[in-house]
Amino acid sequence: MTTSDSTDQSASADPGAPQSVGASASSQGSMSSGGSMTPERFAEVAQRIEREIAKVIVGQTGLVRDALICLLAEGHLLIEGVPGLGKTQLVNTIASVAGLDSNRIQFTPDLMPADIVGTQVLVTDESGGRSFRFEKGPVFTSLLLADEINRATPKTQAALLEAMQERQVTAGGQTRKLARPFLVLATQNPIEQEGTYPLPEAQLDRFLLKARVGMPSAEELVDIVARTTGSVTPHASAVTEATEIMSMISLARSVPVPSHVIRYAVDLVLATHPQSSTVDVVGNYVRFGSSPRGGQALLLAAKVTALLDARPSVSVDDIKAVAPMALRHRVGLGYEAVVDDVDTDSIIAALLDGVTAGPAV
Repeated sequence: MTTSDSTDQSASADPGAPQSVGASASSQGSMSSGGSMTPERFAEVAQRIEREIAKVIVGQTGLVRDALICLLAEGHLLIEGVPGLGKTQLVNTIASVAGLDSNRIQFTPDLMPADIVGTQVLVTDESGGRSFRFEKGPVFTSLLLADEINRATPKTQAALLEAMQERQVTAGGQTRKLARPFLVLATQNPIEQEGTYPLPEAQLDRFLLKARVGMPSAEELVDIVARTTGSVTPHASAVTEATEIMSMISLARSVPVPSHVIRYAVDLVLATHPQSSTVDVVGNYVRFGSSPRGGQALLLAAKVTALLDARPSVSVDDIKAVAPMALRHRVGLGYEAVVDDVDTDSIIAALLDGVTAGPAV
């Protein structure tokens, strides 16, 4: 799993940094930073990726789309669902199709931070001299599956924070850059299961989107068991590579966002706060609202969504399409919501009904 220390790769700009929204607003007239990548080429490559993934993953089209959005926005995805729904297979398939490296960490109560980021080991050279060498942990990869992240202790969960936020890790007194692209797909079991612990809000906020994975339909389950119990295992082939993925990421960052769309995203975020919201259910059930990262997540995910349809600009409908995934883990519900069986998705649905977009300028 680990290798000796080598030349570090450059870190990406933090997609959660506050300047990202301003950059979107100030780049209204240019999409040149994607190089030779165009919206049409972007959509074509993305469709090839999804088609190739479908050869292995049955159904789960929403989850595949969410993972692709996070990859192309250089964000991170939190996946909530019971075990056995193919989450590990999804990560391995995306890595194969996109020509990227991948690693998996199984989070357990005895997992230590060094098991994630790596550690210093004492080595002896041919002349008998001894020195410390950094052995990289599994976080040094492009796609990292953090499986059942809410089974680990808070100290170990926090070991991922710097890697997710800064695209770097600090160990042995040195800061080491991570690969680009870098995507964490973390899975968590529903909190009512035994041995699970809720992630703190600060860590939840590091995820660009949160996806919920349900049980497949009867027809999909028939296809799944037929594929996985035969003598031939479905295989996905690479249809792109890291350099093209980086070009797609660069193009997504340069997508212009009209000012009224930015304002709509901001209004949605502000409406999640019970102190200022005009939506009744928010005041009744919400304990705290989204941080500014919620607005950034809305815009970044909406930019990729527009490009997936080969559109060179973001619309209000793009914001609405990604709002449930971008906000559901950033809205904290109070006890009254538990009593009345109200979940975050119903709150967000009410927000989308109650918050209207202003006219295009």
